[in-house]
Amino acid sequence: MTENLDNKGMKSIVNKYDFYFIDLWGVIHNGIKLHKKAIETLTQISEAKKDYTLLTNAPRPNNIVKIFLEKMGMAKNMREKVYTSGEAALSYLKKNHQKQSFYHIGPARDFDLFLDFKNNKNQNINKSDYLLCTGLHEQHDQDLNYYKELLINSVSKKMICTNPDLVVDRGEKREYCAGSVAKVFENLGGKVVYFGKPYPEVYNEAMEDKKKKIIAIGDNLNTDIKGANNMKYDSLLITSGIHRDEIKKEGIEKVLKNYNVKATFSQSELKW
Repeated sequence: MTENLDNKGMKSIVNKYDFYFIDLWGVIHNGIKLHKKAIETLTQISEAKKDYTLLTNAPRPNNIVKIFLEKMGMAKNMREKVYTSGEAALSYLKKNHQKQSFYHIGPARDFDLFLDFKNNKNQNINKSDYLLCTGLHEQHDQDLNYYKELLINSVSKKMICTNPDLVVDRGEKREYCAGSVAKVFENLGGKVVYFGKPYPEVYNEAMEDKKKKIIAIGDNLNTDIKGANNMKYDSLLITSGIHRDEIKKEGIEKVLKNYNVKATFSQSELKW
């Protein structure tokens, strides 16, 4: 059974763990503003002499996300603990695809990810060596059928997906993420290489010391909690995030079973 911490708070378990992987979007902010109680919790974790990484499936380099968080008002000492799926993907691309051409699927704002090899971008999907998916095209951000037609003749190519999330909530609005396009591609028979939670590489790159007692905190069962399960970490599910309607309707234990995951703890919002 998942233990609810709404009454006890995070302070009741802080001494059980040495290191915290904490999701950003849905836990620390909602895409528009920071969650005050979550920011207070980060401060308390540090004061308890514990360490954490703000591990996010953002398809952007670390420095771009840090700038985004600075504009929201996050303190520098917290921003410095960010590690993104985009950063992990960028490291892979530089090592393995430096000279190959790619077709970019995603909004123009994600240009930062491939700035170092921008000349490799190909406007013609048929002439590209691989597909780089960071999200959805701005003019087709609600229509997944568009991507079926776009990708149907490119299943022989490899897709690099820099954000395994299927959806995200920006304020009150739900938006598709790169993971939804990657799923379309896989359903067509294509091969996808993912970077980000729940895949082990991003955890291993974000933290070197493997001998610590670790907990992962997030609101997404497919990525945050599945990733914790894959890595054999304890986990804390924030229930006001992506799955709030499902949990309200069916209850947390039923929803966890539906997604074939286990959560050690739950909390309606991250609070000390």
